[in-house]
Amino acid sequence: MFLTALLRRNRIPGRQWIGKHRRPRSASLQAQRNTVRRLETEAENHYWLSAPHLSAEQEYGHAAERRAAAFRAIRAAARARFPPHRALVDQLSHLNVTKKWT
Repeated sequence: MFLTALLRRNRIPGRQWIGKHRRPRSASLQAQRNTVRRLETEAENHYWLSAPHLSAEQEYGHAAERRAAAFRAIRAAARARFPPHRALVDQLSHLNVTKKWT
């Protein structure tokens, strides 16, 4: 047995909660329950995702119309914020009081 190990008596070197030789945390009962619950939820998600309801052929393009409608709505909202077009004739029509040359 080394003298250093004998004198240190299983002391944790450095900060006891971080590092390579850190003190292991004891898992509380609540932490164990939370881990089990999280793993059960993950297993259920895996079960539901393992068997899809749609085949690959049915899934291809199933949301194309919805995406196109959403894009049309976004484009219409952007156009609603943009001011309407104004022609130069409309801007300068107040100068057309008379149409004869002086």
